[in-house]
Amino acid sequence: MHAAGPRPRPATGTRTQFNLGRALPVLVMVLVVVADLITPDADRVDRLLITVPALAAATWGVYGTIGMGLVAMALRALLVVARGEPEDLLASEGLILGITAASAWVSAVRTRNERDLAEVTAVADVVQRVVLRPLPPRLGHAELHLLYVAAAAKARIGGDFYEAVKIPGAVRIMLGDVQGKGLGAVETASVLLGAFRSTAYDAPDLPALADRLDEGLSRYAAWDPESDAAERFATVVLVELPDDRDTARLLNCGHPAPLLQHGGEITTVEVAEPSLPLNLAGLADSRHRVEEFPFAPGDRLLLYTDGVSETRDRAGVFYPLEERARQWSAVPSAQVPELLHRDLAAYGAGALDDDVAALLVARTEEAGTPPASR
Repeated sequence: MHAAGPRPRPATGTRTQFNLGRALPVLVMVLVVVADLITPDADRVDRLLITVPALAAATWGVYGTIGMGLVAMALRALLVVARGEPEDLLASEGLILGITAASAWVSAVRTRNERDLAEVTAVADVVQRVVLRPLPPRLGHAELHLLYVAAAAKARIGGDFYEAVKIPGAVRIMLGDVQGKGLGAVETASVLLGAFRSTAYDAPDLPALADRLDEGLSRYAAWDPESDAAERFATVVLVELPDDRDTARLLNCGHPAPLLQHGGEITTVEVAEPSLPLNLAGLADSRHRVEEFPFAPGDRLLLYTDGVSETRDRAGVFYPLEERARQWSAVPSAQVPELLHRDLAAYGAGALDDDVAALLVARTEEAGTPPASR
């Protein structure tokens, strides 16, 4: 789900399904008794009572499952005696008793697994808050609106990562994507997040910050040679928003180019000489180049990972992100992540097979204008 960012609200539907599941064994007993009483000459439907403890095991606890089984045994005994066939009583009761015992064991295993899952989920929530901290809605002159969805089922974090900090005179933002998936990608993302948080405040500029992120991965690989963090690379986009100028500075390390909205116009922020992804800088001699462009009040910048742009429909066509961005140019910034999430899920046939991260940065005030003149 938070994953940070919009998530579905399953509470109402889940509660309804849960109550129906608990009521199902009782409903079966009522229907069997009624059917047996109104059709005495038909095939004996009371044999269906053996399903009651098995159904109860899916939603009831151990004692509830045993109780349902005992009630089913009592009802079967009453129906057999009322029919005048006591010779079938012992076999039928023994069968229900055996199924009840097996169902109670299944219920105990299910309950233990649910408890373990709840504990793991609680730990994942804590890890998410530490590794991927929620972004503030506003930093300096920038509003931040995030969408984050991990591809792994029930996962809270994945290989996509983000961070934003307020430093003296500017806001610095990072959004990136680690090669691959799974715990190894999460490990690499956590290393880069730690490096960003420790160096973003004192790095003199974005190129120096990118170098320190690269150094952080190298040092971690030397500290833990068995970690596969040394084998993974990460694409990253770094953005700096000065407080005193209506501009933005961008450094792209092999990441998908952000989209800039100025009025109703959507353009791609291309970098003439993009840097190599992090952990690949040693493969070639390259220098970091910073792209600076106007970023005035009302402008918006959409940073995203390839989980957004490479989502495919059933025909294999990539998601038309730039087209959607034009359609949503007049939509309030706070609503865009939710729209994007729903549209991606629908476009990808209801499933996202990669981590998804998108951060919409909106300029809120004139940074270069004194307060008295605004």
